[in-house]
Amino acid sequence: MARTKSRTLTELELQIMSVVWQKEEVTVDEVREALERQGKRLALPSVRTMLGILQTKGYVTRRAVGRAHAYRAAVSRYKARRSIVRDIVRRAFNGSASSLVAALLGGSVTSKREMEKIKELIRELEKGDKT
Repeated sequence: MARTKSRTLTELELQIMSVVWQKEEVTVDEVREALERQGKRLALPSVRTMLGILQTKGYVTRRAVGRAHAYRAAVSRYKARRSIVRDIVRRAFNGSASSLVAALLGGSVTSKREMEKIKELIRELEKGDKT
């Protein structure tokens, strides 16, 4: 049975997008070299294929530069993160954001410092909610 295509980013796609987000525009060679510096060795055709998938998913755009292509982010890091979190909430927590938060807060995942940051974020969000 074929794997369902995901609109969100896979681990490798996220690594590639991190390279794209760091620069305004990148080539296949630049992505491959950046991944190699991170210990991830991929052949140029593999990087080209992954960038093509990211283009199909709408995460990057490309333009011709001579015989090659340059790629730019079409989606911000913030929007991509929100999409990933929405997908996790939908798939792993039956659409319940509070269940996700409970899972984060209920274990050793969240430090005391992070808990304080979360409380501050909630206070700020509540201030902005005038309903």
